[in-house]
Amino acid sequence: MRNFHKAALTVLAGSVLLLAGCSSVQLDESAKQGTSAAEAMARAKAQSASPFKPDSVYFDFDSYTVKPEYIPVIERHARALIASPKQAVQVQGNTDSRGSREYNLALGQKRSEAVKQRLQLFGVPASRIEAVSFGSEKPVASGENEEAWALNRRADVVAP
Repeated sequence: MRNFHKAALTVLAGSVLLLAGCSSVQLDESAKQGTSAAEAMARAKAQSASPFKPDSVYFDFDSYTVKPEYIPVIERHARALIASPKQAVQVQGNTDSRGSREYNLALGQKRSEAVKQRLQLFGVPASRIEAVSFGSEKPVASGENEEAWALNRRADVVAP
């Protein structure tokens, strides 16, 4: 099983590099400093019980890279789907409120497709996964601050 995970991560890394090279949406890599979801999550946990949903995958600002800490979340979804072969899901990509509508829809789509690819790496057929984007149109947190933005930069796996 360990070799499977190593192989899956190797394929995953190659896919991410391939997708990054094919991106038609230019991401501002310099804007990431100090705005990681991990930093916001640490601040939110320090203030109270975590508002982050345990079944969502959270992203850094201006990014669609699935971080290693969310691989177990995706694996849990994959195992549930494999155990229920008739169940289909929708991966809903979301962004924070910064950026144009078009940009946020494109980034949300890349986030949902990134999670879909990882579900496929765990053995879920692509035909059972629909990747969609809501951009910034379905926030779970209101406010124009890092804590709210970090909660909204996510992909949710839901039954359609």
